[in-house]
Amino acid sequence: MSTVNIVNTKNESVGEIELNDEVFNREVKEHVLHEVVRMQRAGRRAGNACTKTRVEVSGGGRKPWRQKGTGRARSGSNTSPLWRGGGVAFGPKPRDYSFKLNRKVKQQAVAMALSARFQEGNLIVMNDFSLERIKTKDFIGVMNILDVANGLIVTDNASENLAKSSNNVNGYKVLSSEGLNVYDILLHKKLILVQPVIESLEKRLMA
Repeated sequence: MSTVNIVNTKNESVGEIELNDEVFNREVKEHVLHEVVRMQRAGRRAGNACTKTRVEVSGGGRKPWRQKGTGRARSGSNTSPLWRGGGVAFGPKPRDYSFKLNRKVKQQAVAMALSARFQEGNLIVMNDFSLERIKTKDFIGVMNILDVANGLIVTDNASENLAKSSNNVNGYKVLSSEGLNVYDILLHKKLILVQPVIESLEKRLMA
């Protein structure tokens, strides 16, 4: 078992917590993280790029000019991809880029991402993170005290004050523990976990 300090919003130590090594201190395999991030990003692709083929563009009712005797190259239709306004050859069509990975692989990847942040010393555990009012200045003040310029904050139930106070500040994101994912962990340099989240994450990732 590994231990980490628990801090408050003033960055004062208020205790320690033991972390399960299977979740927070396991071997990090970069190829597994890569596959899961690739899966997440592929699922977000719209895939709605679409071009018209020569069958779909308007025109093409008759042969532009006779086959022989004009001195020009023969042509059968003005919808040819060679013509301006013609169809597109081998252009993109709507498609689904998403693919699936096993549930166990995705669980392991989340644990590896958590482990990476812990091993780097970029994991912060807080006893509580609640703001008395919706005020961006208050949120930035806490981040400055914690020395976090770019961070992901994971709470058991994100309060409206915290969510709205951080909304328009670049470099920060607030997530519930259910929404925690590999891409967001790796995208932010620091990971801030509110204490109750740890138990729920260990239960979820050890299942």
